Amino acid sequence: MPCSVSIRMTITAFKALHQCRQTEYLARHGTRLAEREEDSFDLTLYAVEGFYAETWRSRGEEHILFIHVFQKPAGLGDYLKLVRLPGNLGNTL
Repeated sequence: MPCSVSIRMTITAFKALHQCRQTEYLARHGTRLAEREEDSFDLTLYAVEGFYAETWRSRGEEHILFIHVFQKPAGLGDYLKLVRLPGNLGNTL
């Protein structure tokens, strides 16, 4: 019986992939966390094993222009500004 082996994707290995392969990997293994707009671009944030990937598209287009990859939480700042806590949760912080 074949044994499935799970190999952890590192940020270095991900960066070494062609953008088409990066896109496929995100579709299969990334967790879509958030979306936002910046200037004339639509951005989508994904969590991957130990890092984040942000896809950039021209507004309304499907084609990915590039994928920005990062590990530091500081890269999440623009997304955290979009979080709205419901009801009284915002008053308890």
